[in-house]
Amino acid sequence: MKTAPASLELSVDRTLQLPIYLQICQRFKTAIAQGHLRAGQRVPAVRALATELSLARGTVETAYRILTDEGYLQMRGAAGTVVSPALPAPAATTDSPGRFAVAAAGALAPTPGEHHGREPEPLKLGLPALDAFPRKVWNRIAGHRLRTGEPLTMAYPDPAGYGPLRERIATYLGLSRGVTCLSEQVFVTAGYRATLELVLRSLAALDDVFWFEDPGYLQAQLFLRNAGARLAPVPVDRHGLMVEEGVRRAPDARFALVTPSHQSPLGVTLSLERRLALLEWASKAGSWIIEDDYDSEYRYQGRPLPALKSLDQVDRVIYCGTFSKVMFPGLRLAYAVVPLGAVPRFQAVCASLNAGCPYLFQAGLADFIVQGHFSRHLKRMRLLYAERRAVFVRALEQVFGSRLQIELQPGGLSVVAKLAAHEDDALLADRARAAGFGIQALSRWYLDAPQQRGLLLGFANVADAAMAKRLALRLKKAMEG
Repeated sequence: MKTAPASLELSVDRTLQLPIYLQICQRFKTAIAQGHLRAGQRVPAVRALATELSLARGTVETAYRILTDEGYLQMRGAAGTVVSPALPAPAATTDSPGRFAVAAAGALAPTPGEHHGREPEPLKLGLPALDAFPRKVWNRIAGHRLRTGEPLTMAYPDPAGYGPLRERIATYLGLSRGVTCLSEQVFVTAGYRATLELVLRSLAALDDVFWFEDPGYLQAQLFLRNAGARLAPVPVDRHGLMVEEGVRRAPDARFALVTPSHQSPLGVTLSLERRLALLEWASKAGSWIIEDDYDSEYRYQGRPLPALKSLDQVDRVIYCGTFSKVMFPGLRLAYAVVPLGAVPRFQAVCASLNAGCPYLFQAGLADFIVQGHFSRHLKRMRLLYAERRAVFVRALEQVFGSRLQIELQPGGLSVVAKLAAHEDDALLADRARAAGFGIQALSRWYLDAPQQRGLLLGFANVADAAMAKRLALRLKKAMEG
């Protein structure tokens, strides 16, 4: 017997700058935190709530989708939508810190379903080929550092990062990405989220407006929203971020978060014309550009493109990179290259924010780079990933036929398999995830732009043709329910 949905008094304020769908999200989160909504309790249906609030159904659907992605709600098909049974009971209220501290704590909370410490699922996004990493070389290098027993290994590490590693990163970026910088401008962090946290604490204020690619990287979207930022969705086409549209929608935005080399998730490249327009806007508006260059090393047609930062003549670009894709995610090392004038501010914030990343991995990575293993590994992986992508796409085409439309982009570790407009990619992705896959629905990465239907599939760990065919057949069976 179905229980009636919870009686919940919700209201929206159309005079606020905060989008209505985010207001709905906040109302639900507050109700859950205060115990008015309990784990497992049904919530109003989308249509019913839209009617009650006199809103478009799509507005409520967007709010519910966000709450589901963040782990607050759980959709159960015909049984309705309920408050996630996995949520803990609300804690007793205590004296709360300031608004920024609260926002930062929420921003650092892990996103349900992304990092869970278990065996990686097949076709998981953002995962490099774990089977192809040179473990013996890495273990030898890390073991040597561990055996030296030098005092530095036992002391507190530099919050900004191990000096020799910062030097190696600066040199590497100058050679491979065209980014000219001093080692003092490089800050080592414990992953991309920690990088964003450092940038926000150093330069941002609550309610700052961010240009955000639409569709854009889902985890960054959730992070910024939880941190109190206001997102101005800017649509993406085959040439990348539509800069003119961003200027029209939010000319005075404080930040623009972009993935110019390999747009996440569509994989397109930001054109030179738009790169120059973006830099011109930042210069005139006094705004900052956060360049997420997450997997630019993996380009299978021609050489990797220079970074947007390499064109920055006015020092408005904060360049962000990570070793999760080029080494392995368990390393938990990333970095930011900040404008020279902002270095003192970043140093002060960095020192107050953390005690630094572990010395052993930083020193081992510096050795891995200086001994030439890093460049050789990247070269091998480019060839391997090009082969694995071709094998995987061929298997998908054989199994799914015209149901999946795959437009290959120049690089990346994933493919976008487009679906017909009548297909529910969210439902299909949920079925696949229930069957153990790590895929995601493309539509869930959109904010305001017209949604495309598709599946985001990681191929890096598809070892051969037999495995590709086996996974494609399993995926088809899972999608058919």
